[in-house]
Amino acid sequence: MDRPRLHAVAGGAHAAARRFVLPVRGMTCASCVAHVEKALRAVPGVDSVAVNLATESAAVETTALDAGALRHAVEEAGYEVPTQRLVFAIEGMTCASCVARIEKSLAAVPGVLRATANLANESATVELAAGTATTRDLLAAIEAAGYTGKAQADAAAAPAADPVAAIKRDAILALVLAAPLVAPMLAALAGIDFALPAWLQFALATPVQFWSARRFYVAAYKAVRARTGNMDLLVSIGTLAAYGLSLHLWLVEGHAQHLYFEAAAVVIALVLLGKWLEARAKRQTSEAIRLLAALRPDTALVLRGGHEVEVPLDEVKLGDLVVVRAGDRVPVDGLIRAGATAIDESMITGESLPVERGVGDKVTGGSINGNGRIEVETTAVGAETVLAKIIRLVEDAQAAKAPIQRLVDRIAAVFVPIVLAIAAATVIGWLAAGAPFDEAVINAVSVLVIACPCALGLATPAAIIAGTGVAARAGILIKDAEALELAKKIRVVAFDKTGTLTEGKPRVVAVHDHDLFDSKDVLALAAAVNAGSNHPLAEAVRDAAKRHPEAGMRQATAHRVLAGRGVSAKLVDERGQPTNVELVFGSKRLMDELKVDLSPFASRAAALETEGRSVSWLAQRTGAGISAIGLIAFGDAPKPHAKDAIERLARLGLETTMISGDNEGAARHIAHELGLTHYEANVLPKDKAARIEALKRDGKVVAMVGDGINDAPALAAADVGIAMGNGTDVAMHAAGITLLRGDPRLVADAIAISRATVRKIQQNLFWAFAYNVVGIPLAALGMLSPVIAGAAMAFSSVSVVTNALLLRRFKLASMQR
Repeated sequence: MDRPRLHAVAGGAHAAARRFVLPVRGMTCASCVAHVEKALRAVPGVDSVAVNLATESAAVETTALDAGALRHAVEEAGYEVPTQRLVFAIEGMTCASCVARIEKSLAAVPGVLRATANLANESATVELAAGTATTRDLLAAIEAAGYTGKAQADAAAAPAADPVAAIKRDAILALVLAAPLVAPMLAALAGIDFALPAWLQFALATPVQFWSARRFYVAAYKAVRARTGNMDLLVSIGTLAAYGLSLHLWLVEGHAQHLYFEAAAVVIALVLLGKWLEARAKRQTSEAIRLLAALRPDTALVLRGGHEVEVPLDEVKLGDLVVVRAGDRVPVDGLIRAGATAIDESMITGESLPVERGVGDKVTGGSINGNGRIEVETTAVGAETVLAKIIRLVEDAQAAKAPIQRLVDRIAAVFVPIVLAIAAATVIGWLAAGAPFDEAVINAVSVLVIACPCALGLATPAAIIAGTGVAARAGILIKDAEALELAKKIRVVAFDKTGTLTEGKPRVVAVHDHDLFDSKDVLALAAAVNAGSNHPLAEAVRDAAKRHPEAGMRQATAHRVLAGRGVSAKLVDERGQPTNVELVFGSKRLMDELKVDLSPFASRAAALETEGRSVSWLAQRTGAGISAIGLIAFGDAPKPHAKDAIERLARLGLETTMISGDNEGAARHIAHELGLTHYEANVLPKDKAARIEALKRDGKVVAMVGDGINDAPALAAADVGIAMGNGTDVAMHAAGITLLRGDPRLVADAIAISRATVRKIQQNLFWAFAYNVVGIPLAALGMLSPVIAGAAMAFSSVSVVTNALLLRRFKLASMQR
């Protein structure tokens, strides 16, 4: 089962609310989901509850977090909250007051059910809901109380049994014992008539009925005690009725031929087989979470006193220098302080090509260091790392309920009582029609067995888990199920320009020379005068010079920054000696101040500015005066795949537009280059949200794609906000979907996976309803034997989860190179 998470939900009147994800074991169908939700809603302080059958968890928003009360409510409803024990060695305890202080601090950690400190052996034992708090959380609580703790192995804590393996063992036993009971039925198809002795049928069926099926009785008992019903209750009543009827016919009425031991045993065997296949499939649907969690190494190499020391990852602190060797996973988020390498971030962002990183660059925990040793200064640990946030986002999305699930919940609430009523009516109806008692009972057994609330409960969450998992592997994080479902209905996609459709940084797009200088000279001299500046335009000039080595290298000295206007420097000759030539590079304002004649470049400059380019001038001052020798135009180039992204959205039948704060010329140029027929320029950040509202007036579902703080209001105003992962945290919090890398093609992929997932949900719900709508009447009319009914019930759940698993084959266009 996936690790649940806990985090605070901030804002407004609910600033004190906490979202607590509690593991729940023992749920088998949609009815179970409804009962657990009802029980948790009754706990004081609980604001909302969403129970997920596929992940076996309950997401609870509460203003008065009490894990013990939540656990009690779940257990009273007939289900179980799995727990774990952690033991810590405590340094610094001296008296009973220390014990009380440590216990109080640990008990305050969300998820802790009980905390006991022992002064005699200087330890603390913590019982908590499985996966709700980490060792780091508990160690922090001990430290906050003023003590030092260290995690220890708990000898008393037995390893948790694998529920899938347990179901498999029971299913195999049931299938082996039930096989001989089915043999006469199969032989009859071949024209061979024989029957097993009654005592042998009894001997084979009894272990199946009371050992293999014990999990059904336990769950059914808990449901009855909680005055509810579930799938286990239906199977228990049905198979016990068939088994009991067989005993009556054999021992009381003396019949030894027409018994129904095989019906009870085979139904149990088939249902267990279905449950095993379903459990395996459910585990596969949530594979994305496990793969992400596996990216986090257990230890890290930390530099302490000049030596590399291997420590548990939980002990790494902010500011620690972590050594990452070639081929190792980066254990923390941080900044490279020494070394250079190529980082493989494919498992986090979906980007298949390694990314070059050097001193001062950020690295993300979970990525793989390629070919160089680096030293990383830790900037985030634990729950604050990018990987932890990604896992939390995916878990939250998988735990949430899609709006379409509400109908299922209403049906599930009354499903079992209705089925029990239909089964009772079947018995009465057949007896009234003059049928023998055993025939009436067997037809009612078929009704009970074929009824399948499991498929209803799994239809939506299984598809959501599979869909969000596929998206996460491609670098697409879907915040919740509502965003997933709504993305299918998108009809208009509005893009921000800078950083979303364009690179977001200036680059040289034109170099013009004059008189004695050619364009190569202008570029080389501009690079020389900008050598001492870290301004974005200076970096763009130097990058352009590197891309054109034929321009040659020129040197300058005595660099000066002319604040807000440009830079100047003295040209150096071939011997490295300063000359009397001063180079000046900057804006028109600077040139006007220096009274530089720009008329030779006037027409070229005007044309470039009409296209939205930024123009800077290069002048030289000699003993003869100052004159312009060239101009350089800068532009923000479109991202490599931006045009392809717009074309893909058009193929999906979507309208696209661009909303930019840039001038008309710049916006028009980018729109023309990308094939956008509609765009808006000179839109202030505060007006972007109004533009989105205007697009929504026609009833169209609108998505907004942006990456900056100024995009956050527009992202929130859109029906679906999509934040670029190279943007700000503010933009990501305002968005329903986050793209972990700045590839605009991911927008089309996010919409495509949304459509595919919703399509799977609809297919699953259709089949789940069809099984019951068609199967129950056929069983009531005596047209299905219990064996066929049991097979149909087992197949229904397996088919729903298997259909959802087909999403794992979904091919995302951005992943194909």
